[in-house]
Amino acid sequence: MSRVSFNRNRVKLKQLLGIRARLALLALILVAPLMLERARSLEDARAKQLAVAAAEFANLAQHSADAQQEVISSVETVLKSAAYIRASAGGVGRSCDILRASLPTHLPWIRTLLIVGGDGRVQCSTNNVFVGLDVSDRAYFKKARETREIVFSDYLFARITNKPVVMAAYPVSAISDDSDSVILAGVNLDWMSKIMSNLGGRPGISAVLVDSTGTVLAAPADQVSMIGRSLDTIPLLSAIAETALDSDHPQGSLSFVAADGSKRIVSYARIAGTESRLIVSIDEARVSAAINRDIRTAYLQLGFVSLFVLLGALIAAEKLIIGPIEIITSIAKRFGQGEWSVRAALKSLPAEFVPLARAFNAMAAQLSQRERELVATNDRLTVIASIDMLSGLANRRGFQSRLDFEWMKAGQSESELSLMMIDVDHFKLFNDTYGHPEGDACLTRLGETLAGIAAETTGFAGRYGGEEFCLLLPNTDVKRALEIGEMVRTAVERLALPHCTSSYQTVTVSVGVACTRPNAAQQPGDLIEAADAALYAAKHRGRNAVVEHGFGRPTDGSVALAS
Repeated sequence: MSRVSFNRNRVKLKQLLGIRARLALLALILVAPLMLERARSLEDARAKQLAVAAAEFANLAQHSADAQQEVISSVETVLKSAAYIRASAGGVGRSCDILRASLPTHLPWIRTLLIVGGDGRVQCSTNNVFVGLDVSDRAYFKKARETREIVFSDYLFARITNKPVVMAAYPVSAISDDSDSVILAGVNLDWMSKIMSNLGGRPGISAVLVDSTGTVLAAPADQVSMIGRSLDTIPLLSAIAETALDSDHPQGSLSFVAADGSKRIVSYARIAGTESRLIVSIDEARVSAAINRDIRTAYLQLGFVSLFVLLGALIAAEKLIIGPIEIITSIAKRFGQGEWSVRAALKSLPAEFVPLARAFNAMAAQLSQRERELVATNDRLTVIASIDMLSGLANRRGFQSRLDFEWMKAGQSESELSLMMIDVDHFKLFNDTYGHPEGDACLTRLGETLAGIAAETTGFAGRYGGEEFCLLLPNTDVKRALEIGEMVRTAVERLALPHCTSSYQTVTVSVGVACTRPNAAQQPGDLIEAADAALYAAKHRGRNAVVEHGFGRPTDGSVALAS
């Protein structure tokens, strides 16, 4: 059972891996590597493009960070200058006058300069609205006094104007131990955003400046809506908030998958002297959109070319291989069905199939010739099988076949059909007296005589068996049949073949004649029985006689013989 199953599976596999499938596979093997190599080269180009884009924006981020650092440095310089003025000018009033007079007008990123006393109240400000304001609870104020270093605050809102601001604080005690004042400066966040303009307006690019808590301080004009928001609330940056803020390195980069499923590359740089960081995020898909389109196009081209090659291979297989094979197969099938003249047309076949077609045509010609010879031989054998070799007449088989044919023909034309049965009188005594060779010679002479009479009367003569002969006469009535029967009897008598044991001293024959018009109620055997009965009657009349028996029709519809 397992072997049968294995053979079936093997047959199915052969059908599956036919010529069409093999050619298609070969075509794919030839084309696919070329197209895949192109797609691979585009993939490499995309990776290189992403790397170049990442490096480019990392440099931009670093340049922007440097620009932010210059702002911070300028703020620090201004604060130290103000602290020096406060430490050396004496009273607060004079210090304030000098501070207002010396505030540089070309530093738009500094909104306000303030002098805060040790109690945390603003003593002097370039904007009088802030005088008297208490900032003693602000973390940056406390830290500046504790560390005696410049301190930058995180994102916060000014108490009077309620505007977002980053405050810078520098204690005068860093210059003079006798003073507990602190110089403050409000940093303009809008200006810090302007510095980042070179990072805006680019598809797939997000850039922000964040404080130590991850709150966005500044962003390009097209991303200004992110200012004041925490990185944790920004879908495209929340995944890297913790990594970027907790990193001890001044700069770095990493890859991650954003909340929207896009792959992004992030570069970050720390602003020296502060806890702020500049973060630039790149959407790989949007940055590489053009080359992604090229890659998709390449894969589409691969699919199209593969489909085109497959169709071409199948069409070529049909036209150059399958078609010619089917033509030759069809011709072979028609030849097998007996169309001996069919041949393969060489002009309609590819050159590779011409030798096969020629060989097939040659084989077909030989087989056709042999078939004709076989048919001729069969015809000869059929004739031989239907002829009595001794008398030269049809044997009983041949006679029966001819009787059936003439019976059908007479039935269709409603003509009469006559039959005579002829028997050699006392032939056994002839053989006993003269021997069998003479008996055979006698039968041969009788066959020749009957053949001649049959030719004259358009009849059909045959040897029915032993010394009994028959003569079938189509389209012949009983009168004419009796005349022909008498012709046979006299012809044999004129042969004058010696027969000493016969009362006539020569070979004689008895003839029984029967005639009918064939119909559905009769059979060919009925005619033979009637002629045989007439022959029996002729022998009882003394032999060497011709006797006729006809058909009678009783009222019950059966067929009977009548004398």
